[in-house]
Amino acid sequence: QVQLVESGGGLVQTGGSLRLSCAASGRTSSRYTMAWFRQYPGKERERIAAISWSGGSTDYDDSVKGRFTISRGSAKNTVLLQMNNLKSEDTARYYCAAGRVWGGIQAREYDYWGQGTQVTVSS
Repeated sequence: QVQLVESGGGLVQTGGSLRLSCAASGRTSSRYTMAWFRQYPGKERERIAAISWSGGSTDYDDSVKGRFTISRGSAKNTVLLQMNNLKSEDTARYYCAAGRVWGGIQAREYDYWGQGTQVTVSS
């Protein structure tokens, strides 16, 4: 089992920045792909960024490419999502996820989830 806990969400103005953090505990010795998803009310979760277990590969959805950066944190078993130039359409609940396979885009391809953190961008 892997436990994931997100932090760093909040309220920010359009054009501002936030950094989300995901702390993993439990069986973190396994080589998991880590990803960030977001979910709008009434919609399915969509993957916006992923990073391989080594940190050597990253992938982004076009909606966040060039504005968001996913990285492995300096603290052991943490994953960060730096969000810059935030837009109103970035308002959503953001989830951290861990999966065994690289390249997964669908939520069902990930095995473990955090509880989510709310990001609200005001104009």
